Amino acid sequence: MKFTGKWLMAALLAVLPAWAVAEDGYELWLRYRPLQGPALVQLQAGAKSIVRTGADSPTLQAAVAELKRGVAGLTGREPALTSRIAPGALVLATAASAPAGLALPWAELGAEGYALRRLKLQGADVTVIAANSDIGLLYGSYAWLRAAQTGADLASLDQRSAPKVKLRMLNHWDNLDRHVERGYSGASIWDWWKLPEILDARYTDYARANASLGINGTVLNNVNSKADSLTGPWLAKAAALAGVFRPYGIKVYLSARFSAPVELGGLKKSDPLDPAVRAWWRAKADEIYKTIPDFGGFLVKANSEGQPGPQDYGRNHADGANMLAEALAPHGGVVLWRAFVYAPEAKDRAAQAFDEFQPLDGKFAPNVIVQVKNGAIDFQPREPFHPLFGATPKTPLALELQITKEYLGFATHLVYMGPLFEEVLKADTGRGGTVARVVDGSLARHPLTAVAGVANIGTDRNWSGSQFDQANWYAYGRMAWDPDLTAAAIARDWAAQTFSTRPAARDAIVDLMLASREAVVDYMTPLGLHHLMGTGHHYGPAPWVDNLERADWNPTYFHRAAKDGIGFDRTAKGSNAVAQYAPSVARLWADPRSTPPELLLWFHRLPWDHAMPSGRTLWAELVARYDRGVATVADMRRRWAALGPHIDAGRHAEVSAYLAQQEREARWWRDACIAYFQSVSGLSLPAGARPPERSLDDYKAQRFPYAPGKG
Repeated sequence: MKFTGKWLMAALLAVLPAWAVAEDGYELWLRYRPLQGPALVQLQAGAKSIVRTGADSPTLQAAVAELKRGVAGLTGREPALTSRIAPGALVLATAASAPAGLALPWAELGAEGYALRRLKLQGADVTVIAANSDIGLLYGSYAWLRAAQTGADLASLDQRSAPKVKLRMLNHWDNLDRHVERGYSGASIWDWWKLPEILDARYTDYARANASLGINGTVLNNVNSKADSLTGPWLAKAAALAGVFRPYGIKVYLSARFSAPVELGGLKKSDPLDPAVRAWWRAKADEIYKTIPDFGGFLVKANSEGQPGPQDYGRNHADGANMLAEALAPHGGVVLWRAFVYAPEAKDRAAQAFDEFQPLDGKFAPNVIVQVKNGAIDFQPREPFHPLFGATPKTPLALELQITKEYLGFATHLVYMGPLFEEVLKADTGRGGTVARVVDGSLARHPLTAVAGVANIGTDRNWSGSQFDQANWYAYGRMAWDPDLTAAAIARDWAAQTFSTRPAARDAIVDLMLASREAVVDYMTPLGLHHLMGTGHHYGPAPWVDNLERADWNPTYFHRAAKDGIGFDRTAKGSNAVAQYAPSVARLWADPRSTPPELLLWFHRLPWDHAMPSGRTLWAELVARYDRGVATVADMRRRWAALGPHIDAGRHAEVSAYLAQQEREARWWRDACIAYFQSVSGLSLPAGARPPERSLDDYKAQRFPYAPGKG
């Protein structure tokens, strides 16, 4: 027998445990490693062949290819593609191509949903993957493979799922020179220089990964955009990517620079009410759709952080958004208009977006969605939900979440953000429902809905900069499809698909993940503190910075620590930003006695000896939270070390090294912040508290001019 390399690899995979095979994270959660025991027997019995009942299409081909790939990896045998329904077949069927005898609740599945069911069809025990469209069949194929990977009972499978949000998007903050703003995973995966002629195979794997989560849109370029991205040569590059993504149900979007008519069209202004400007955008939209017929639309950052916008001409956000909406409407395109705005003259940066956008409720065109960050400041480790959610019933709002961890330790710190996403989605707005019900449109019956995630994807081999940062991409996609999923359930699926199906190992990984987000809050910004990070690069602690050009760029603006206390007063005695929330929520948060400790210093400025629910003073509680954060990371290191026998050596060693770095930096955060707050309060450390390792001057002297991801 001739032993080829391919045969040897297959043989090794068959006889070695999954953890013994060298891995680098490239395959993400689509690893398809061999199953064992009853799970393998069940899968072998239920995936002997694949029956495709409908007409062929690129999307259906992608579904069949993924099923073949997955079953081959999980069982060691690739199923045959046949036209005969036989026992053990996987039958892919749409309502239009359903075999005789197949009755399913097709209407419940909608345009993208799917059903998975084990049943008897034409006398044979088969598994049906059913949908009303080919993209539904692709999503269903990935869902079936996920069920197989995570140990579901395939013999009695009966699942139905349809997305609750229409547009489920990634926002890439990728520049045309391949630098990624707030990216910590290498360069941009879009190799613009080689496009459109050369298509990296990684683009297809990107599409596979996103389709497996139900993500159906991607904004290719940074919200701090360049007008060049709207020119012919760059549109050709975007069109090439759109061609790769199309079979996987992913539409391409572009961030549009508001001043493009001046920069590209030679106009003297970009006033949205100027007929010449409106005509320029209509012509540009026509050009784009000739190049990319299924182009999704524009994402716009305007009049924020120096970006041009309609306010430059005395107009409002609705004027600007509606101008672009008018240009896109004939083609079915949408405008996602970001509500992240703040100006130096604002009394409270947290209040400005509400002040500018809430009065415009009902004034946006039907194909405009206002895209709102989860909180009113800027992707902090913890923020209360943004007050705009629920406050604009006539305007659909998209929830913008950050997957890349700009303020949570970059890619180095293990921080599973599923609990952060869940916390925001389940927050009760006090206006008739949760943030999730606002976002999915059910609260105000909006048919156009969206969720956006700022991507953490780059050229690093593991895609996300570290192994566990993949979980945040995964959690985002799953919650974009279904905002009611729990972070814990998603973590279990991800851990089983990514590391181990062994229940003890999987559950230990999940426990570690679920502890990680609260840990980073504790060692960075406990009790509602926020924006204490280093200037510009946002790396490491710098609560002492007070000399920047704008007040609201300084950490001291946000914590206001002094001899008499700490915190930002957002009650009626201060900025009164709390009044932007519904009355029931505002009443709760306006009183420090009813404000959750986790948000206390967000809404209140309190004396250092303020009595906390724990019985400690505010100062003692603050130190205790910092200590708890450091202790949790140390415990995470111990838990991960114990998992060594269950995880492949390469990835285990990589995560171990990152956790060691995280513990060092958690101690740095704790010590630097305590040293500073002690210096302004004049208080002694609580009994038993460890003093900072270095002097405050030493911490202040640290500089990081080349930290990754700087804007």
